[in-house]
Amino acid sequence: MTDIDDYLADHSGPHREHMDALREIITRLAPGATETLAWGMPTWKLHGNLIHMAAAKHHVGLYPGADGVAFVSEELAERGFRFSKGTIQLPVDRPIPVDLVERLVTFRVAQQEAKA
Repeated sequence: MTDIDDYLADHSGPHREHMDALREIITRLAPGATETLAWGMPTWKLHGNLIHMAAAKHHVGLYPGADGVAFVSEELAERGFRFSKGTIQLPVDRPIPVDLVERLVTFRVAQQEAKA
């Protein structure tokens, strides 16, 4: 088991479902990224931090950095998702916007690979 597996094992229900879905998207679109825990959160690294996620009371937080949030901020606002400079809240009572997350991860991968 990995550190992320241990983190996920501590969660169930919709939180776990959301995090499993996010993990699948991230690992599919960033196959070269390594999984670890950073700041107590599941983290994917690709030439530095790629993206983090963490369970909260009513949502799963996705942390793609300020550039990542800015990249999808208009669509997040249109869809009614809460976000701040580096954080996106994905409520566990709503489906994950898979298309948006896929575009976000693809953007972040390209951004990080450009650093290499």
